[in-house]
Amino acid sequence: MAIKRKTLGSYPYLSVLFSITMALFVIGLFGLLVIYANRLSRIIKENIELHVYTDHNLDEPSNNRIVNFIESQPYLQLMDGKKQLLYISKDEAAKKFIKDTGEDFIAFLGENPLRDSYIIKINPDYSDKNTLRLIKRQLEKQDGIFEVIYIESIIDAINKNIAKISLILLGFAGVLIAVVFVLINSSLRLALYSQRFLIRSMKLVGATSLFIQWPFLSRAFSHGVLGGFFASSLLTGMIFYAYSQIPELQILENRQQMLILAGLLILFGGILGFASSFRALTRYMRMSLNDLF
Repeated sequence: MAIKRKTLGSYPYLSVLFSITMALFVIGLFGLLVIYANRLSRIIKENIELHVYTDHNLDEPSNNRIVNFIESQPYLQLMDGKKQLLYISKDEAAKKFIKDTGEDFIAFLGENPLRDSYIIKINPDYSDKNTLRLIKRQLEKQDGIFEVIYIESIIDAINKNIAKISLILLGFAGVLIAVVFVLINSSLRLALYSQRFLIRSMKLVGATSLFIQWPFLSRAFSHGVLGGFFASSLLTGMIFYAYSQIPELQILENRQQMLILAGLLILFGGILGFASSFRALTRYMRMSLNDLF
């Protein structure tokens, strides 16, 4: 019966590859959650609006001056090159109110008490509560502007919740990366354990540290890269399945960041595999003969 000889750098790589792939898949899921959370946060911030109400019977030059002032401000959101500023006359506002409520208040009052208004969509970079308060005060100082209104309580709640979620995700990321590192490190150490005597024998016959370590390190790096590729492929399949079941999720898609995530998983897998193998090899090479048993 032929005895299978061990070659330098070989180990049961399937179990190691499976461990690396699953560990990186978990990290990828977390990264995907972060991407979707950031995209959702961005969408919410892109829909923050200020309602600017003008004085009664404002003439056209004054209206034009207000429009020019608002359009010159950096906090006005641009979408597809178009400034997100909407003018609503008091007549349009009255028609909408009557349609929504079914009550003709103009017939009862004998006049339209509403005001002409502008709806400003805010650039997400200017969506924190302090900046919005400054914008409100700045606008209300302009001649012809009666009042600026936005739902401050909702915006405060949105910003606070986003901050809390970011801190939670950051803390979870730190713990997850540490757990994954320990898992991959343990898998590789167990795989290299079977070759501890071969490593010792090579060292005794005069082989250099680089000659002994290189086959292990190169294989561990390649397995880490391969694990990152498999993890990215699993994530891609899971994403397409989720889109087929819940098409609305596609609004949160950010392909550029997802490609970056896939690249980082592959790179991270290679680095973790290399670092974990290097650490285990250094430990085995420094062991005395009695410690190997």
